[in-house]
Amino acid sequence: MTEVLAATSVSGGYGEVDIIKDISLAVHDKEIVTIAGTNGAGKSTLLRALLGMLPRVRGALALNGQDITTLAVEARVEAGLACVPQVANVFRTLTVLENLQIASSAGKSAIFDKIFAAFPILKQRLKQSAGSLSGGERQQLAIARALIRDPKVVVLDEPTAALAPSLVNSIFDIIQLLPLQGVAVLLVEQRARQALAISGRGYILDQGRIVLSGDARSLLENEQMSRLYLGTAEHT
Repeated sequence: MTEVLAATSVSGGYGEVDIIKDISLAVHDKEIVTIAGTNGAGKSTLLRALLGMLPRVRGALALNGQDITTLAVEARVEAGLACVPQVANVFRTLTVLENLQIASSAGKSAIFDKIFAAFPILKQRLKQSAGSLSGGERQQLAIARALIRDPKVVVLDEPTAALAPSLVNSIFDIIQLLPLQGVAVLLVEQRARQALAISGRGYILDQGRIVLSGDARSLLENEQMSRLYLGTAEHT
């Protein structure tokens, strides 16, 4: 499989102390990979390092074979790395269409047709403000905004965190279909079991280090690791 995102021996933090330590991981073409771990494990810091938002980083980062270690956030986006942050991921006062237009670099109708085919509800809400959408619809808009630039990899940071329990499964269903859009997914999610259930592989972080990685099914079936790092099973 083609490696589209790779981190090699990445360490870093905000001050002199490393928050993430010697992390190596990979995401392959059209693959879903989950990063799991308890609160404070370093998941958010790792995402910031991948996105170019961490002040101090050592190691190497590559996107689709291109060295992005020293690239700014905007340059990484141009290279094909998209992100859906946990909060502030849409412009609530703008319409759905305006949100998509701002996110699009080209505005080609073919791109919009592809987005509306994947998210038909958004086509029905084009003139509505993003703030008037339901939580699930708003999250669909946030994901659509990330996809509209045709990225190689989409990073999703806790996509179900603010959703009502009744909407969680629908968002996981959408994420599971993203590889059909030609994109790989790196997913950090508080519902780690459900995230791993739709993933090909996973990485478990503890105190800034990867303590376990491999096939998602194997991680879920590892009772000790599941108890220590994944918590109790979620109710759906």
